[in-house]
Amino acid sequence: MSDSPTASEPGTPRFTRCWKPATAAVPSGANCTNAWKLWEEIVPLGYRGSYGRVSAYLREKRTSPRPVAAQPPAPRVVTRWILSRPEKLTEIEQLRLKTILANCPELDALTGHIRSFAQMLTERQGERLPQWLDAVRRDDLPSLHTLAAGIERDRDAVIAGLTLPWNSGVVEGHVNRIKMLKRQMFGRAGCALLRKRVLLAP
Repeated sequence: MSDSPTASEPGTPRFTRCWKPATAAVPSGANCTNAWKLWEEIVPLGYRGSYGRVSAYLREKRTSPRPVAAQPPAPRVVTRWILSRPEKLTEIEQLRLKTILANCPELDALTGHIRSFAQMLTERQGERLPQWLDAVRRDDLPSLHTLAAGIERDRDAVIAGLTLPWNSGVVEGHVNRIKMLKRQMFGRAGCALLRKRVLLAP
């Protein structure tokens, strides 16, 4: 027999369709990776080559490296991308985040609300809070609806916190210092020593 090429030659589309490696979609009982069975299948289709040629082709096919699919980023990584300033992300990170948001409208809407709130917080634009709350309510984001309801109950205080330059950071620092001293002295000294440490300690 002649070994002249035909439509069923190894490497041609017709031959490749006959070769079906086992995958999750194609169970091992439905595949065709046995060289002899494949040779018997393609001979009636017009293949005039030898069995050895088919066997060598399959051997090369099995040992050739398969393309590795790109792994999706971890949720923690995507969260960091969303919470970061867009200009702080690399070009690759921006492109990957853009692809993710394009395939998930809910996450895209959430990202918009998060970045809008961050802008209010860092630029002291508390007057925009009512519009932000209205925009959140219009989207189907139950978790943000819970946050919006909590903010609404104390709206005036939140607007003041997003607008005025003063905050309770110093007071909270003193509260934490007193709690630390209390834990250090628990069961070791009385109120008189605790009072002196609270008042005199730097």
